[in-house]
Amino acid sequence: GALKAPTAELNTRIGQTLEQVKALEKEVAALKGKLASSQGDELVAQAVDVKGIKVLAAVLNGADAKTLRDTLDKLKDKLKTAAIVLAAVDGGKVQLAAGVTADSMGKVKAGELVNFVAQQVGGKGGGKPDMAMAGGTDASGLPKALQSVQAWVAERL
Repeated sequence: GALKAPTAELNTRIGQTLEQVKALEKEVAALKGKLASSQGDELVAQAVDVKGIKVLAAVLNGADAKTLRDTLDKLKDKLKTAAIVLAAVDGGKVQLAAGVTADSMGKVKAGELVNFVAQQVGGKGGGKPDMAMAGGTDASGLPKALQSVQAWVAERL
């Protein structure tokens, strides 16, 4: 067969192959995280000041839900007073993460913000006032949805 081994050795070989696959998957996840967080550094410069709150809505290429959350946390630390929406597209599906710093949660809630964006990409979501996740099925609506974030935040300030 493809593993070129006597039957007795097959279980061992399969075990080794599965371990290699797991190790590679871990490596890929780590690299995706590094890539996304380096994109996160570039994103800081794209934040726009809206009445004293830094507003950022951006796409993180190749990010998964964990990477979106991690990058969101880093951006909140760097921007201090902020409302942030990060999106990732995989196939036609959209993943969204919204974060709001503690000093801004009185006016802007992450759960409401993520839902506002999610509704424009055929989805819905929710979470806490400081961090919320959502999914959507219509990636074509994403650019317009992200552009609408600044005005939505401004209305609440």
